[in-house]
Amino acid sequence: MTTRRKFLSLAGTGVVASALAGSPVCTMAQSHSVTRMLVGFGAGGAIDVIARMLVETMKDGTTSFVVDNRAGAGGRLALGALKAGPADGTSMILTPASSVAVFPHVYKALAYDAFRDFAPVSPVCTFPFLITVGPMVPPEVRTLADFTKWCSANPKLATYGTAAAGSMLHFTGVALAQADKFQFVHLPYGGPAGIQDLIGGRIAATIYPIGTALPHVQAGAIRALATTGPRRSPLLPDVPTVRETGYPVLEATEWFGVFVPADTPAEVVNRLNRAIRVAVGTDAFKAGVAKLAVDAISLTREDFAALIKSDFERWGPIVRASGFSSED
Repeated sequence: MTTRRKFLSLAGTGVVASALAGSPVCTMAQSHSVTRMLVGFGAGGAIDVIARMLVETMKDGTTSFVVDNRAGAGGRLALGALKAGPADGTSMILTPASSVAVFPHVYKALAYDAFRDFAPVSPVCTFPFLITVGPMVPPEVRTLADFTKWCSANPKLATYGTAAAGSMLHFTGVALAQADKFQFVHLPYGGPAGIQDLIGGRIAATIYPIGTALPHVQAGAIRALATTGPRRSPLLPDVPTVRETGYPVLEATEWFGVFVPADTPAEVVNRLNRAIRVAVGTDAFKAGVAKLAVDAISLTREDFAALIKSDFERWGPIVRASGFSSED
């Protein structure tokens, strides 16, 4: 994927040597071992590209990182692998918020406990979603309120696509339907293909990360009704936030964060947190993720743990009210 090479060319090297100095990561690297960054999705997607940018930025003369793609089950396979991995700083994962904040409410049987099996290190980026409609929806439908009224009047057409069932994207649509009490049929696509069905007039709406939908909005193929972020995106300054449109309950952002096995020593987790925060703060990393319509972010371990707990508590009632669960 040419974009991955382009992004990696932006990433600096050697910026975290002092942050990792003396850690088991450096000791490991000096003995010619490898630190693995697990990613629960295939190569070429946004999270894979960001993981590769992160480890490239974290490299120095003595530290070796590789991205290990363990695609499957919406990222759950990789989290199961991390749980069984070495707890010494040489095994970590970059995973979406949904994996730890939403999936525990959705899946009756998970191979991991999101709070007992992992130690949160730091988020690395965050992004809002974009609620978009296509040619099936009449052009006079200009606002989110207009759209929910149209859905109520056209229940057989009231459909929306997302990348995956059981995700924040899915439950953002659920929250909208709960707010205005209409039937909104969810169609999970397992990726970005929902955008093509939206453009083709086969579904009414989509809810995708802003970077997925952005080029199609800019091309005029679909219409953006609102962004779920706390503020308007500079990439689409004329598109209001859900709060501005009267739906503050829909305000949501996804993040990608780094975790290690729960038994990893605290001093190792602290060193990794410092190293990641240095890497995420570089101009190269921030510029690279910006090209994906993503904002770089880093937090202390304590603040990251509080964010996870807040998201977990926020999405639980929405999932339960939806009645959705999965045996998978």
